Amino acid sequence: MGFFDIPARRVLKNQIMHYFTYKGRELCAEDVPITELAREYGTPLYIYSQKTLVRHINAYKSAFEGYPHLICYALKANTNGAILKLLAGEGAGGDIVSGGELYRALRAGIPAKKIVYAGVGKTEEEINFALRKKILMFNVESADELARIDEVAGQLGAKAPIALRVNPDINPKSHPYISTGMREHKFGIPVEQALLLYRQASRMKNVNVIGIHQHIGSQLTEITPFADSLKKTLSVIDRLRGNGIGLKYLDVGGGLGIPYREEDNPPEPSELAGKLLPLLGESGRGLTIIIEPGRSIAGNAGVLVTKCLYTKAGADREFVIVDAGMNDLIRPSLYGSYHRILPAVNNRREIKKADVVGPICESGDFLAKEREMPAVKKGEYLVVMSAGAYGFSMASTYNSRPRPAEVLVDGKSHRLIRKRETYPDLVKGEF
Repeated sequence: MGFFDIPARRVLKNQIMHYFTYKGRELCAEDVPITELAREYGTPLYIYSQKTLVRHINAYKSAFEGYPHLICYALKANTNGAILKLLAGEGAGGDIVSGGELYRALRAGIPAKKIVYAGVGKTEEEINFALRKKILMFNVESADELARIDEVAGQLGAKAPIALRVNPDINPKSHPYISTGMREHKFGIPVEQALLLYRQASRMKNVNVIGIHQHIGSQLTEITPFADSLKKTLSVIDRLRGNGIGLKYLDVGGGLGIPYREEDNPPEPSELAGKLLPLLGESGRGLTIIIEPGRSIAGNAGVLVTKCLYTKAGADREFVIVDAGMNDLIRPSLYGSYHRILPAVNNRREIKKADVVGPICESGDFLAKEREMPAVKKGEYLVVMSAGAYGFSMASTYNSRPRPAEVLVDGKSHRLIRKRETYPDLVKGEF
């Protein structure tokens, strides 16, 4: 398969992964040429495919169909309100890690009773906000946090629904910065301490113990770590029941990976369900399972479009200088992450080795290093694939650069879902 020999709709395990495809020479978002969108809305520009988002949430719904479950989309992957409203309309709940994410989720129409709240550093104000809104449950990460939740709930005359996040000490075989379930990580409570803390929680006046939570990392490309983690979590559940502590919810976390490279072949939701559900047995232990997908919903549903400003010959490579930088998409600089970069128009030029770099005053400002890619000319558009998750949500205004616009495409229609920031936006709130 050559550089541009991409099927009209890329198929993986008989399921369509996304709707960004070449039609003739034009790379399209569903039925709209990306060059058309770039000219209308400017660059840098984030573009999302509605069909892809719906396809991905439905893949999870189908995978766990017939078993009591709740799909809580991980807002940190992409918090745009239009995307949240779309997913809420498909029945999704929300996995949040801040008061701001709770505000966004509620604003988008995600019911509070479908929201779970994780994160190691919940403030008193955030706990108060979540209790007043009556979320489904807090995923508690430490004994100190549990005591604070009990205290705040008491002040409100409320009963705080909680799960403890257990740390199973499982290597997820992912990037160390996005691994979260090993002994040395800041997340969760060691398995061997969980029973003691559950006993303490069950005696607290203002706490209602209803669940257990695990999450071992992000961009996981193997199911075995999920299964190994669940086995440890189930052993805790069984010990709790032996001590008279029954649970309603089993939150297995998220983290399923996506194909960033053409050859990547991560497991699908159906494979995940096929591995995890048998471990619960036919009765399912009477638990409702909660899944927290983020990247696998939004990642391949979005791209970042950028325009070539200049090209420059280097000693051993060419530099393609574009108008998108590390402030727009930080993953390559932060994690050394790979994103496919395709021309918006296929000109079938000779292949060259190039660094695709941005305008930021940092040597770490790049979208690709030593990439074998077709030659690019000034003024042409490049498309950074698989940028729908941890793209705009991690963007900043470093170097006082306004953040990009965002557009949602549905078939032949498209609409602006976030305006491009302006210079006055950069100083809004300053004195």
